[in-house]
Amino acid sequence: MAKKRAKRTTLVVILLVLIGAGFWASSRWDAWFRNPEEAPYVSEAEPHRVLLTFGDSLESSRNVSWQADSILHPSYLELAQLPDGDTVRIEAYGEVFRSRSGVAAYYVARLRQLRPDAQYAYRAVTDGKASQWYHFQTYKENRNNLSFMYVGDVQDTVGGASNRILKEALAYHPQTEFLVCGGDLTDRPKDECWAETFRDVDSICQAMPLLTVTGNHDYLKGVIVSLERRFPLIYSYFLDSKIEDNQVYTVRYGSAQFFLLDSNRELPYLLTQRSWLERELQNSSARWKIVVLHHPLFSLKGHNNLIQRWVFNDLIEEYGVDLVMQGHEHAYGRMTRHDDNDKATTPVYTVSHCSPKNYRIQFDDEFDKFGISSRYYQTVDIKGDTLVMATYESYHHSLYDSLRIVKKGDSVNILDFGRDIPEYMEYTPDPSSKKDRAYAERIEAYKAKHPERMRK
Repeated sequence: MAKKRAKRTTLVVILLVLIGAGFWASSRWDAWFRNPEEAPYVSEAEPHRVLLTFGDSLESSRNVSWQADSILHPSYLELAQLPDGDTVRIEAYGEVFRSRSGVAAYYVARLRQLRPDAQYAYRAVTDGKASQWYHFQTYKENRNNLSFMYVGDVQDTVGGASNRILKEALAYHPQTEFLVCGGDLTDRPKDECWAETFRDVDSICQAMPLLTVTGNHDYLKGVIVSLERRFPLIYSYFLDSKIEDNQVYTVRYGSAQFFLLDSNRELPYLLTQRSWLERELQNSSARWKIVVLHHPLFSLKGHNNLIQRWVFNDLIEEYGVDLVMQGHEHAYGRMTRHDDNDKATTPVYTVSHCSPKNYRIQFDDEFDKFGISSRYYQTVDIKGDTLVMATYESYHHSLYDSLRIVKKGDSVNILDFGRDIPEYMEYTPDPSSKKDRAYAERIEAYKAKHPERMRK
């Protein structure tokens, strides 16, 4: 009798667990598997959505991608070195892509062996129709100095403020040579969101190269996520650099080398990327090594992304990566590694975003700095043996965090100026939301624990 009761109890528990799991899965179904519908669209016949990116792994290369019509036409790029160079024609590669609700032709022109410290003019031509002329500047001859700007997730709403924010940021930091994004530059893989992305970077990323990694919002949801072909057709350096279905890329720019990872993939794909990353790090002679990926290896939200950390972090530490720049969690955080003697050293891990959406986070003591009340962007300036990273909140473009990494031989010294810059922790919870109320309590507990960090 006792055995029968125990068996019935076990079956009831299993049934209740299955019912609970079913309700939970049902509540998460849309978040996991439903893709927002894409409205029907027709591509313009003239070259549009023109984008300048890096090309191969050398700083002397660029790619230009654009979209025009829905069928392939003879297409090329006209390129001239200013002020008085001859105009040359570079034939473009074309490919038609059919999405869920429309079809468009995409083109890529590959520019190679560009001269240093030179200004070029270019325009895209398809079927005799030309875009406007755009201009860009190539890399400086002094390869020990460089400057770039980093933004995490943007995924702005239609008609959002990102273009204004980026233009203002670049006006404050005119030394910027290129823009790096930590993924989710586009809110969803559908045409209207791509249109907003190009409004976000309009007149910016036609004049300076853009580097971005894949984010989860760039993928179509499913049991196995999938990336549309138009993503590498737009960010066209992936066409030549990807390994199987992994969107990976590296480029050497002056004394720095960038390593772009696709952290959205399942474990077998991540292991393929690990082999690629180890090979590239082994072969790198760059003084400064910077890894960019979407999912933080050390999460602001607790124990997320353990697989990505397990796959990549030991290589990042072993091969002397200096910065790991990440996104995804829609807040700001910085964490500095410490050696066995508790001395601050590289790598430095940052999480950032420049999106109108802010997410709830945890306040882990391993992090040196947090930000929850704004959008953020970072500037990285390298001069010889010194790298300075500065974080700005975007509403007033005021300095929010800063550190300096100095390399002398095999020694690394980190000067943390961010500890003297107050944190801003304003949050208005929804009184009807239990999660919001709990988050507000976490914020107050953190502020009480670290009053010295708070803005007075």
